[in-house]
Amino acid sequence: MRPRPTRRRGTLTATAATLVALFAAQTLSAAATATAASAQAPAPSHGRTAAAAAMAHSHSVTKAAVTSAQERAARDIARSLGDASWSKHLRTAALKSADVSVTAQATGALKTRLAAADRDIAEAKGLNAAKTGSLLQLRLGAESMRSALTAGEEPWVAAAVSDDDATTITAYDSEGVAHVLDARTEPSHPVYVVDVDGDKALASGLDVMRQELTNAGVESAAPQTVSAAAPAATAPKTAAAAATAGFWTTKITAVHLKDDKEPWFKGNAEIYTLVSGFGQDGKVRVDPVDLPYLDKDGVVYRPNQILVNWSYYKYNLADAVMMEEDGSTNYRDLAKAIAAVLLTIVDHGAYIPLVNAILDAIPNDWWTDDPDYVDSWYTMAKSYNGTYYGASNNGYMTVEPYFVSQL
Repeated sequence: MRPRPTRRRGTLTATAATLVALFAAQTLSAAATATAASAQAPAPSHGRTAAAAAMAHSHSVTKAAVTSAQERAARDIARSLGDASWSKHLRTAALKSADVSVTAQATGALKTRLAAADRDIAEAKGLNAAKTGSLLQLRLGAESMRSALTAGEEPWVAAAVSDDDATTITAYDSEGVAHVLDARTEPSHPVYVVDVDGDKALASGLDVMRQELTNAGVESAAPQTVSAAAPAATAPKTAAAAATAGFWTTKITAVHLKDDKEPWFKGNAEIYTLVSGFGQDGKVRVDPVDLPYLDKDGVVYRPNQILVNWSYYKYNLADAVMMEEDGSTNYRDLAKAIAAVLLTIVDHGAYIPLVNAILDAIPNDWWTDDPDYVDSWYTMAKSYNGTYYGASNNGYMTVEPYFVSQL
């Protein structure tokens, strides 16, 4: 399910100003200096506009390519269900597992066609197909369809669409006939949904982002996914960490996103957060953090996960932008767009919030039909122990300081 922000950019900017003042007053004696430096942050330049425009074009191209590949796969799978033996095999797999790696299950000509669709999806998303492997997955559209599928009713096959505002979705039967379904009401007929394996795409995508950010001159640490219960593995040791026999972090003890009443054909969310601030060298840095457990909105998760490794940062404040993996995301191009914007910001000796700069790199359509943006948190403090509510009012994170001791 894909959490949708409830406010747009204009509201975020106003909220940011309030939050900056609030949290700076709570945590910094130099609040006035920080606020003044924030006011001196560079206004959107031609470079920023160009980066956003380039990313918007990339997003559109990626969306079209991924959608086309998924549609081809859905039609191919639907036609293949005319083979009774294969249809039974796929039915058994779909009833046994929530997600089926359909390319691995297929054989012959169908496997060849699905493998080609997999390569097209990986290439469109800026991923290495050989490293990432198959991204196509198939699932039963809803639990209410299980009894009909078990009884042997032949399912239709539909490609998941990225537009949460879609009113219809098209499914195909084994004869190639299209059936237009209501996107908001679960059909009584069983439907297989073909989608991108978001967990696998995100894991590969964050590796690509880190490398591209580093190549562009923006420092970036490896994604941190390990619980604070295993501190030795949460993050690579740095010289600063070694010198102090450990390092301070901010740990997520609870996180919650609001209910957005998603359509029936959507699967679980794949959420990640871009933590940003100024590194020890005074240059901007972005650290991607995967939140693999955050599958659904309306649920309070208690991950005990490291969000910020403060040994990487010059100031005791950092920002966080929460995003969702989406079929339309090209991670290589997204990293380049973010880098192009952040590299225009100079450290003036006081903390400058970077959320707006990152949001400037996000295409406008990510704020409408495709809710890749989830929420953002300004000026998260090293010493803060409590709950931060997102600037879009779409969720909250409860955090606490946590010291990772050196073994």
